[in-house]
Amino acid sequence: MLANTKKILEKARKENYAVGHFNINNMETVQAIVKAAENLKSPVILAISEGAIKYAGLEYLYNLALISSKNSKVPIALHLDHGKDLKIIKRCIKIGFSSVMIDASHENFETNINLTKKIVKLAHKKKISVEAELGTIGGIEDYVSSKKIIYTDPYKAEEFVKRTGCDFLAVAIGTSHGAYKFKGKAHLKIDILKQIQNKVKIPLVLHGASSVPKNIVNLAEKYGANLKGVKGVPEKQLTTSVKNGICKVNTDTDLRISFDAAVRKVIKNQPKDFDPRHILGPARDLIQKTVERKIKILGSDNKA
Repeated sequence: MLANTKKILEKARKENYAVGHFNINNMETVQAIVKAAENLKSPVILAISEGAIKYAGLEYLYNLALISSKNSKVPIALHLDHGKDLKIIKRCIKIGFSSVMIDASHENFETNINLTKKIVKLAHKKKISVEAELGTIGGIEDYVSSKKIIYTDPYKAEEFVKRTGCDFLAVAIGTSHGAYKFKGKAHLKIDILKQIQNKVKIPLVLHGASSVPKNIVNLAEKYGANLKGVKGVPEKQLTTSVKNGICKVNTDTDLRISFDAAVRKVIKNQPKDFDPRHILGPARDLIQKTVERKIKILGSDNKA
């Protein structure tokens, strides 16, 4: 049975750690994330984007998550990431996701509130929790893009949460989607986060939180990738964010680069091997290691 995202995050908030949200697109990625969570006895959130639904199908991904949760001893939740299409959000609620995100952050404040309230009402009838977003996160990934970062206003965040009844809130403190998060030195606005934490008494979410590990980037580039200029969120800044109220940390890019690096290596070193299992198996293994590292950074190991 899928775990309750709200309960997972409320426990994290109370005990001051964060739970990893990891995006999934296929079987190997799901297996890697779940194995990592089980090895470290950590709760975990499997996340599906609208792009993943278009690629693999809602029912297929849902059932991968459901089977994983039934066979696992750690809490596994299923979350819709960056829901913008109301039809898709409603389908996810109907099928039984643990939680859904309504992303109306690109709208004006009042429209964002009204759309969020609408989804909260629908989801809560099914005991499904809702994530909303206030402020905008930069970068491009999947179907989500924004040219600039608009930091979350702590006072508006307080009003937003009271008026919408959302269960957790994604905040903009300087992160970006994708692998090219910073042009200069990476710097998150921890001062803004502290103000939000003081005013908002629900779990806070950090999007665009991949660290883009140098060793994984080097491996991918060794076997042909062109990743010049990639830069992620430093692990120390992630840890500081968690200490100051972030309870859910979203990661996608790190998994993609890990997958890419491992596949490139196999194809380069074993050009005569065309068995998909031999090509995708190492990718699964490297993603698992990447997820395990992130779990330890967030402090959710041994919290299941």
